[in-house]
Amino acid sequence: MGWMSQWLFSSVGRKWVMAVTGLFLCTFLVVHLSGNLLTLIPDEGKTFNAFAHFMSHNWIIRFLEVVLFSGFLLHIIQGLVLMVRNRKSRPVRYAVHAAAPSVSWSSLNMGLLGTLLLVFLVVHVGDFFVESRFTPEKLGTDAQGYVNLYAEVVHSFSSLPYTLFYVLAMVALGFHLWHGFQSAFRSLGLMHSRYTPAVIWTGKVYTVVITAGFLFIPLYWYFMQL
Repeated sequence: MGWMSQWLFSSVGRKWVMAVTGLFLCTFLVVHLSGNLLTLIPDEGKTFNAFAHFMSHNWIIRFLEVVLFSGFLLHIIQGLVLMVRNRKSRPVRYAVHAAAPSVSWSSLNMGLLGTLLLVFLVVHVGDFFVESRFTPEKLGTDAQGYVNLYAEVVHSFSSLPYTLFYVLAMVALGFHLWHGFQSAFRSLGLMHSRYTPAVIWTGKVYTVVITAGFLFIPLYWYFMQL
């Protein structure tokens, strides 16, 4: 197993782990957005709270949560290590940095975007996941007897500072995905002249849909409560 550990801790291995965990998290975003969109159903949160109850009480989902958090942890750690290594390899910044025309802003600032998303993740998990799982009595229950996470969502997005923070984080997510999606395929060696354009366009469509969805929800609830 010595060669395996050496490979995993090499730059190539770390990028491979980043790619695999990144694509796995992309699937999570689809599920998470689908669930969040249920808050828009005009039934006073019944569907959303029922969905949240199912997600928190199904043992398969609970197991997948462990896998999910492991994926987040690996992705964050590997990202931080690669960012530090890249900076150490270029300890002196050039007075004028002229990036190649093909290099996007998001690819040059993945560390900054990732750091902002990490801060958001800590706040978001604390506000919703921790409260709903460990202190559900603070949220109360709805008419079905489920934890009223819907009311917490609506209340949170009545705050302008919180809404702006959420929107900023989702913009950062969009930039992160814009570069990260296709970068993951490149790191895994899955890019080829025959299907690279399809991968790039799939990544762009995915990024636009996911980002737009996550941006719409907080803005909708904020303006609905003005």
